Amino acid sequence: MDWTEIKIRVPIKDLETAGDIAQMTVPYGIYIEDYSNLEEEVEQIARINLIDQALLEKDRSHGIIHIYINPGDHPAQAVAFLRERYTAEKIAHEIICENCAEEDWRDSWKQYFHPVPVGEKLLIRPTWHETCNPQGRIVLNLDPGLAFGTGTHETTRLCLAALEKHVKSGMQVLDVGCGSGILSVAALLLGAQHVVGVDIDATAVKIASENAQKNGVEERFEVLCGDLTEKVAGKYHIVVANIVADAVIQLCASIADYMLEDAVYIASGIIDARTDDVLYALDHSRFTVLETAQDNGWYCITAQKKR
Repeated sequence: MDWTEIKIRVPIKDLETAGDIAQMTVPYGIYIEDYSNLEEEVEQIARINLIDQALLEKDRSHGIIHIYINPGDHPAQAVAFLRERYTAEKIAHEIICENCAEEDWRDSWKQYFHPVPVGEKLLIRPTWHETCNPQGRIVLNLDPGLAFGTGTHETTRLCLAALEKHVKSGMQVLDVGCGSGILSVAALLLGAQHVVGVDIDATAVKIASENAQKNGVEERFEVLCGDLTEKVAGKYHIVVANIVADAVIQLCASIADYMLEDAVYIASGIIDARTDDVLYALDHSRFTVLETAQDNGWYCITAQKKR
Protein backbone atom coordinates (compact mmCIF):
# COMPACT_ATOMS: atom_id res chain seq x y z
CA MET A 1 0.00 0.00 0.00
CA ASP A 2 1.11 3.57 -0.74
CA TRP A 3 2.08 5.97 1.99
CA THR A 4 -0.27 8.87 2.69
CA GLU A 5 1.03 12.41 2.28
CA ILE A 6 -0.63 14.97 4.52
CA LYS A 7 -0.02 18.62 3.64
CA ILE A 8 -0.95 21.28 6.18
CA ARG A 9 -1.03 24.95 5.15
CA VAL A 10 -0.80 27.43 8.03
CA PRO A 11 0.11 31.11 8.50
CA ILE A 12 3.84 31.77 8.85
CA LYS A 13 3.38 33.17 12.36
CA ASP A 14 1.99 29.80 13.51
CA LEU A 15 4.36 27.58 11.54
CA GLU A 16 6.68 26.61 14.42
CA THR A 17 3.85 25.66 16.76
CA ALA A 18 2.00 23.86 13.97
CA GLY A 19 5.19 21.95 13.17
CA ASP A 20 5.58 20.87 16.80
CA ILE A 21 2.02 19.54 16.78
CA ALA A 22 2.54 17.78 13.45
CA GLN A 23 5.65 16.11 14.85
CA MET A 24 3.44 14.42 17.45
CA THR A 25 1.84 12.29 14.73
CA VAL A 26 4.97 10.54 13.47
CA PRO A 27 8.11 9.09 15.09
CA TYR A 28 10.28 10.44 12.25
CA GLY A 29 10.88 13.79 10.63
CA ILE A 30 8.53 16.17 8.88
CA TYR A 31 9.26 18.44 5.91
CA ILE A 32 8.36 22.14 6.09
CA GLU A 33 8.13 24.62 3.19
CA ASP A 34 8.85 28.13 4.46
CA TYR A 35 9.54 30.83 1.89
CA SER A 36 9.02 33.81 4.18
CA ASN A 37 12.74 34.72 4.16
CA LEU A 38 13.53 33.51 0.66
CA GLU A 39 15.42 36.60 -0.53
CA GLU A 40 17.68 36.68 2.52
CA GLU A 41 18.45 32.98 2.25
CA VAL A 42 19.19 32.80 -1.47
CA GLU A 43 21.34 35.94 -1.29
CA GLN A 44 23.96 33.68 0.28
CA ILE A 45 24.12 31.44 -2.78
CA ALA A 46 22.92 33.34 -5.87
CA ARG A 47 21.60 36.57 -7.30
CA ILE A 48 17.82 36.91 -7.01
CA ASN A 49 17.46 37.25 -10.78
CA LEU A 50 19.07 33.84 -11.24
CA ILE A 51 16.50 32.05 -9.08
CA ASP A 52 13.65 30.23 -10.82
CA GLN A 53 10.61 32.50 -11.19
CA ALA A 54 8.27 29.81 -9.85
CA LEU A 55 10.23 29.78 -6.60
CA LEU A 56 10.05 33.57 -6.30
CA GLU A 57 6.29 33.39 -6.73
CA LYS A 58 5.84 31.07 -3.75
CA ASP A 59 3.46 32.27 -1.03
CA ARG A 60 5.45 34.10 1.67
CA SER A 61 2.53 34.46 4.08
CA HIS A 62 1.95 30.74 4.66
CA GLY A 63 4.05 27.65 5.22
CA ILE A 64 3.30 24.05 4.28
CA ILE A 65 4.04 21.09 6.55
CA HIS A 66 4.43 17.70 4.86
CA ILE A 67 3.90 14.46 6.76
CA TYR A 68 4.30 11.03 5.18
CA ILE A 69 2.46 8.24 6.98
CA ASN A 70 2.58 4.51 6.42
CA PRO A 71 -0.93 2.99 6.28
CA GLY A 72 0.00 0.94 9.32
CA ASP A 73 0.47 4.17 11.27
CA HIS A 74 -3.20 5.14 10.79
CA PRO A 75 -3.41 8.29 8.62
CA ALA A 76 -7.08 8.87 9.49
CA GLN A 77 -6.23 9.14 13.17
CA ALA A 78 -3.45 11.61 12.38
CA VAL A 79 -5.76 13.87 10.38
CA ALA A 80 -8.39 13.89 13.11
CA PHE A 81 -5.77 14.72 15.72
CA LEU A 82 -4.25 17.53 13.65
CA ARG A 83 -7.58 19.18 12.97
CA GLU A 84 -8.57 19.20 16.63
CA ARG A 85 -5.22 20.43 17.96
CA TYR A 86 -4.93 23.23 15.41
CA THR A 87 -8.48 24.29 16.20
CA ALA A 88 -7.72 24.21 19.92
CA GLU A 89 -4.60 26.35 19.39
CA LYS A 90 -6.61 28.72 17.14
CA ILE A 91 -4.31 28.07 14.20
CA ALA A 92 -5.97 28.64 10.83
CA HIS A 93 -5.22 25.61 8.70
CA GLU A 94 -5.95 23.72 5.51
CA ILE A 95 -5.27 19.99 5.40
CA ILE A 96 -4.90 18.12 2.13
CA CYS A 97 -4.24 14.41 1.96
CA GLU A 98 -4.49 11.41 -0.32
CA ASN A 99 -5.83 7.94 0.50
CA CYS A 100 -7.60 9.23 3.60
CA ALA A 101 -11.27 9.99 2.94
CA GLU A 102 -12.68 12.90 4.94
CA GLU A 103 -15.88 11.03 5.76
CA ASP A 104 -13.78 8.40 7.55
CA TRP A 105 -11.86 10.79 9.81
CA ARG A 106 -14.30 10.92 12.67
CA ASP A 107 -14.72 7.21 13.33
CA SER A 108 -12.21 5.09 11.43
CA TRP A 109 -9.43 5.74 13.96
CA LYS A 110 -11.35 3.86 16.66
CA GLN A 111 -10.40 0.49 15.19
CA TYR A 112 -6.76 1.16 16.06
CA PHE A 113 -7.25 1.64 19.81
CA HIS A 114 -7.34 -1.30 22.18
CA PRO A 115 -6.95 -1.69 25.96
CA VAL A 116 -3.35 -0.79 26.77
CA PRO A 117 -1.36 -0.93 30.04
CA VAL A 118 0.40 2.31 30.92
CA GLY A 119 3.04 2.69 33.60
CA GLU A 120 2.86 0.24 36.47
CA LYS A 121 -0.69 0.81 37.67
CA LEU A 122 -3.05 1.87 34.88
CA LEU A 123 -4.93 0.22 32.02
CA ILE A 124 -6.53 2.49 29.42
CA ARG A 125 -9.75 0.93 28.11
CA PRO A 126 -11.50 2.55 25.12
CA THR A 127 -15.19 2.56 25.94
CA TRP A 128 -16.10 0.73 22.73
CA HIS A 129 -14.24 -2.34 24.04
CA GLU A 130 -16.86 -3.97 26.24
CA THR A 131 -14.57 -6.40 28.03
CA CYS A 132 -10.93 -6.50 29.07
CA ASN A 133 -8.81 -8.22 31.70
CA PRO A 134 -7.26 -5.53 33.94
CA GLN A 135 -4.87 -8.00 35.60
CA GLY A 136 -4.84 -6.00 38.81
CA ARG A 137 -4.44 -2.60 37.18
CA ILE A 138 -6.63 0.46 37.69
CA VAL A 139 -8.96 0.70 34.67
CA LEU A 140 -9.34 4.12 33.09
CA ASN A 141 -12.33 4.12 30.73
CA LEU A 142 -11.73 6.54 27.89
CA ASP A 143 -13.55 7.89 24.88
CA PRO A 144 -11.15 10.46 23.42
CA GLY A 145 -13.51 11.54 20.65
CA LEU A 146 -11.41 14.02 18.66
CA ALA A 147 -9.63 15.47 21.66
CA PHE A 148 -5.94 14.85 22.15
CA GLY A 149 -5.19 12.13 24.69
CA THR A 150 -5.73 8.44 24.05
CA GLY A 151 -2.95 7.01 26.19
CA THR A 152 -1.00 5.74 23.20
CA HIS A 153 1.17 8.76 22.46
CA GLU A 154 4.58 8.94 24.11
CA THR A 155 3.88 12.26 25.82
CA THR A 156 0.67 10.97 27.40
CA ARG A 157 2.37 7.80 28.64
CA LEU A 158 5.21 9.83 30.12
CA CYS A 159 2.79 12.10 31.97
CA LEU A 160 0.81 9.15 33.30
CA ALA A 161 4.00 7.53 34.60
CA ALA A 162 4.97 10.79 36.31
CA LEU A 163 1.52 11.08 37.89
CA GLU A 164 1.86 7.54 39.23
CA LYS A 165 5.04 8.63 41.02
CA HIS A 166 3.78 11.88 42.49
CA VAL A 167 0.02 11.71 43.11
CA LYS A 168 -0.82 11.03 46.74
CA SER A 169 -4.17 10.66 48.45
CA GLY A 170 -5.91 13.96 49.09
CA MET A 171 -3.92 16.05 46.60
CA GLN A 172 -5.25 18.92 44.49
CA VAL A 173 -4.21 18.72 40.83
CA LEU A 174 -4.39 21.22 37.93
CA ASP A 175 -4.40 19.87 34.35
CA VAL A 176 -3.51 22.61 31.84
CA GLY A 177 -4.68 21.84 28.30
CA CYS A 178 -6.62 18.85 29.57
CA GLY A 179 -7.79 17.59 26.16
CA SER A 180 -9.73 14.34 26.59
CA GLY A 181 -9.25 14.54 30.37
CA ILE A 182 -7.12 11.40 30.47
CA LEU A 183 -4.55 12.90 32.85
CA SER A 184 -7.22 14.45 35.08
CA VAL A 185 -9.13 11.20 35.37
CA ALA A 186 -5.92 9.25 35.97
CA ALA A 187 -4.95 11.58 38.82
CA LEU A 188 -8.34 11.07 40.44
CA LEU A 189 -8.16 7.29 40.06
CA LEU A 190 -4.68 7.38 41.58
CA GLY A 191 -6.02 9.10 44.70
CA ALA A 192 -6.17 12.85 44.11
CA GLN A 193 -8.97 14.51 46.05
CA HIS A 194 -9.87 17.09 43.41
CA VAL A 195 -8.72 17.98 39.89
CA VAL A 196 -9.31 21.11 37.85
CA GLY A 197 -8.88 20.76 34.08
CA VAL A 198 -8.76 23.71 31.71
CA ASP A 199 -8.71 23.83 27.91
CA ILE A 200 -9.46 26.50 25.32
CA ASP A 201 -11.26 23.94 23.14
CA ALA A 202 -14.96 23.55 23.97
CA THR A 203 -15.03 20.09 22.36
CA ALA A 204 -12.21 18.93 24.61
CA VAL A 205 -13.99 20.28 27.71
CA LYS A 206 -17.15 18.38 26.79
CA ILE A 207 -15.26 15.14 26.16
CA ALA A 208 -13.22 15.50 29.37
CA SER A 209 -16.41 15.91 31.38
CA GLU A 210 -17.93 12.84 29.75
CA ASN A 211 -14.81 10.78 30.45
CA ALA A 212 -14.93 11.77 34.12
CA GLN A 213 -18.50 10.48 34.24
CA LYS A 214 -17.50 7.22 32.56
CA ASN A 215 -15.04 6.66 35.41
CA GLY A 216 -17.31 7.75 38.25
CA VAL A 217 -15.10 10.68 39.30
CA GLU A 218 -17.17 13.58 37.98
CA GLU A 219 -17.97 14.91 41.46
CA ARG A 220 -14.26 15.50 42.11
CA PHE A 221 -13.52 16.93 38.66
CA GLU A 222 -14.05 20.53 37.56
CA VAL A 223 -13.38 21.29 33.91
CA LEU A 224 -13.21 24.85 32.59
CA CYS A 225 -13.25 26.24 29.06
CA GLY A 226 -11.03 29.23 28.47
CA ASP A 227 -7.66 30.71 29.29
CA LEU A 228 -5.80 29.58 32.40
CA THR A 229 -5.34 33.08 33.81
CA GLU A 230 -8.99 33.97 33.37
CA LYS A 231 -10.61 30.76 34.59
CA VAL A 232 -8.41 29.12 37.23
CA ALA A 233 -7.94 30.11 40.87
CA GLY A 234 -6.38 28.46 43.90
CA LYS A 235 -3.15 26.55 44.50
CA TYR A 236 -2.33 22.93 43.74
CA HIS A 237 0.00 20.14 44.79
CA ILE A 238 0.60 19.09 41.17
CA VAL A 239 0.30 20.93 37.86
CA VAL A 240 0.46 18.81 34.71
CA ALA A 241 0.70 20.28 31.21
CA ASN A 242 0.93 18.00 28.19
CA ILE A 243 1.06 20.70 25.54
CA VAL A 244 3.70 22.04 23.11
CA ALA A 245 7.14 23.28 24.12
CA ASP A 246 6.42 26.96 23.46
CA ALA A 247 3.40 26.86 25.75
CA VAL A 248 5.36 25.03 28.46
CA ILE A 249 8.04 27.71 28.30
CA GLN A 250 5.46 30.48 28.45
CA LEU A 251 3.88 28.92 31.53
CA CYS A 252 7.20 28.88 33.41
CA ALA A 253 6.85 32.57 34.21
CA SER A 254 3.46 32.28 35.90
CA ILE A 255 2.46 28.71 36.68
CA ALA A 256 4.22 28.75 40.08
CA ASP A 257 1.54 31.22 41.22
CA TYR A 258 -0.92 28.31 41.07
CA MET A 259 1.28 25.95 43.07
CA LEU A 260 1.66 25.22 46.77
CA GLU A 261 5.10 25.13 48.37
CA ASP A 262 7.14 22.15 47.11
CA ALA A 263 4.47 21.45 44.48
CA VAL A 264 5.42 19.50 41.35
CA TYR A 265 5.15 20.67 37.74
CA ILE A 266 4.92 17.85 35.16
CA ALA A 267 5.46 19.19 31.63
CA SER A 268 5.40 17.21 28.40
CA GLY A 269 4.63 17.53 24.69
CA ILE A 270 8.31 18.46 24.29
CA ILE A 271 10.25 17.22 21.27
CA ASP A 272 13.95 16.50 21.75
CA ALA A 273 15.04 19.61 19.83
CA ARG A 274 13.24 21.86 22.32
CA THR A 275 14.22 20.12 25.56
CA ASP A 276 17.13 22.43 26.32
CA ASP A 277 14.89 25.46 25.81
CA VAL A 278 12.39 24.15 28.34
CA LEU A 279 15.09 23.22 30.84
CA TYR A 280 16.58 26.72 30.53
CA ALA A 281 13.19 28.33 31.14
CA LEU A 282 12.61 26.18 34.23
CA ASP A 283 16.09 26.83 35.62
CA HIS A 284 15.62 30.58 35.20
CA SER A 285 12.24 30.69 36.88
CA ARG A 286 10.97 29.32 40.18
CA PHE A 287 11.69 25.63 39.63
CA THR A 288 14.23 22.93 40.36
CA VAL A 289 14.25 20.12 37.81
CA LEU A 290 13.74 16.73 39.46
CA GLU A 291 13.64 14.34 36.54
CA THR A 292 13.73 14.17 32.76
CA ALA A 293 12.13 11.16 31.07
CA GLN A 294 12.30 10.32 27.37
CA ASP A 295 10.34 8.06 25.04
CA ASN A 296 11.03 7.88 21.31
CA GLY A 297 12.27 11.45 21.04
CA TRP A 298 9.61 12.98 23.30
CA TYR A 299 10.36 14.34 26.77
CA CYS A 300 8.55 14.79 30.05
CA ILE A 301 10.20 17.07 32.61
CA THR A 302 9.23 17.00 36.28
CA ALA A 303 10.21 20.05 38.32
CA GLN A 304 9.54 21.26 41.85
CA LYS A 305 8.61 24.75 42.92
CA LYS A 306 11.44 26.44 44.80
CA ARG A 307 10.84 27.61 48.35
